[in-house]
Amino acid sequence: MVMKSNATGIYLPNGGFVRFAETAPKQGKQIATRATAAGISNVGSALPNPDPVLRKLGKSIQAYRDLRSDGHVGGCIRRRKAAVKSLQSGLDRNLEPSRHADDITDILADLDMGRIVSEILDAPLYGYQPLEVVWGKVGNYIVPVDVIGKPAEWYFFDQQNRLRFKSKSAGQDGELLPERSHLLPRQDASYDNPYGVPDLARCFWPTKFKQGGIDFWFKFVEKYGTPWLVGKAPRSTPDHEIDSLLDMLEAMVQDAVAVIPDDASVEIVEAGGKSSSADVFEKFLMHLRSEVSIALLGQNQTTEADTTNASAQAGQDVSADIRDADAGLVAATINQLIGWIAELNFNDAPPVFSFWEPESVDKTLAERDAILKNAGANLTRQYFKRAYQLQDDDIGEAPAQGVNTPFAFAEGQPNSYPDQEAIDAAVGGLSNVLLNDQASDLLTPVITAMQRGQSEAEMLGLLAEAYPHMNDDALVNTLTNMLFIADTWGRLSANANRID
Repeated sequence: MVMKSNATGIYLPNGGFVRFAETAPKQGKQIATRATAAGISNVGSALPNPDPVLRKLGKSIQAYRDLRSDGHVGGCIRRRKAAVKSLQSGLDRNLEPSRHADDITDILADLDMGRIVSEILDAPLYGYQPLEVVWGKVGNYIVPVDVIGKPAEWYFFDQQNRLRFKSKSAGQDGELLPERSHLLPRQDASYDNPYGVPDLARCFWPTKFKQGGIDFWFKFVEKYGTPWLVGKAPRSTPDHEIDSLLDMLEAMVQDAVAVIPDDASVEIVEAGGKSSSADVFEKFLMHLRSEVSIALLGQNQTTEADTTNASAQAGQDVSADIRDADAGLVAATINQLIGWIAELNFNDAPPVFSFWEPESVDKTLAERDAILKNAGANLTRQYFKRAYQLQDDDIGEAPAQGVNTPFAFAEGQPNSYPDQEAIDAAVGGLSNVLLNDQASDLLTPVITAMQRGQSEAEMLGLLAEAYPHMNDDALVNTLTNMLFIADTWGRLSANANRID
């Protein structure tokens, strides 16, 4: 009797089917590791740094640290770090504030965050940067009292990609570090390369070639930049006299004086046609400088003298991406520290630390709004929130000082004097409403010009255009009549009082 089967089970003679037991995948265990991979040497626990520059040189990361003494490399590093430090930072931006956000803020305020951020930013330069966390008890909390960046060459990774310290007492296997003892920011780290990718590796050879090229350039300048002194002597002059004349010319190059026989002559010859050779050296050195700028800043448009403003602006956009990546690395490292603090002291989710670019206020828009406000325009809270990206609690309530009515003349007292009633009757029933209407008609072109103008110069030009169209006759006549009647009534009242 033949029983049929397939990869999933077997068919029984009675028509039944028995499925093979499915093997569940192993949980929490890797299959492909350095210990099981063929052709991988597992001698010792230390995993060597696969950086190609350090392997060829047989040196440690100290070789990269020495590059920072170069003026161009050091300047690019300072600029790159300053780009991150110029950003604003804080906890729970655009999020619901955490319960312990204030506590975390106070804990971070006790640390030297400027130095810590700068040390974290060494990770992109060397690939990785260990920072030791020193814990202490402050009040009822266990908090980091200091975070110290340690030299990266003091540490190495083992075959399981775990960080170990090169301790004197631990031998070549190193000391496995305890939990929450070290922060480890890394750039582009992977299983194959847990040490990360250092940006200074891209700067090593250009900087070394530049330093060697400058030595050759100095020799070239010394050789072809100084005029040549050519001594001429008769053909029958003995060799010892020619040698003596040569010594006098060498001394003349330094002292500018010499004594030569009267039958000899000295000619000064300028080196000509060597400018093109000097340009080759300069272009070579500038190319090496550009390589360093591109490696550290992502562009060379803002570091070279022959760039335009448009190309420099485009280059800043590229370097902004690198700045954001560095800021993200710093934020992730600080958030890991905050998470440890929350695990040791709190039971809820920790706050989130982040960087963001400061929002600039449009100066032209702010000046225009100030002019409109002074002219009487009523700008609403909704407008300020929309125009300047403000939140509800960013705008406080204005103090109650009464409502200012634009172009409004003073209202009469509730109990007017008899003389005032007589003047109002003599004017012919002129009221404040009429005066306000006339003033509004007169100033309408002014308000229109301010609303249309984008700058002060444009507003002045629009006001000059609108001035011939302003009709102030009605308002002037009304005010003239009122002043005349008031003056006349005052004189009559004074004479009546003297008669009485």
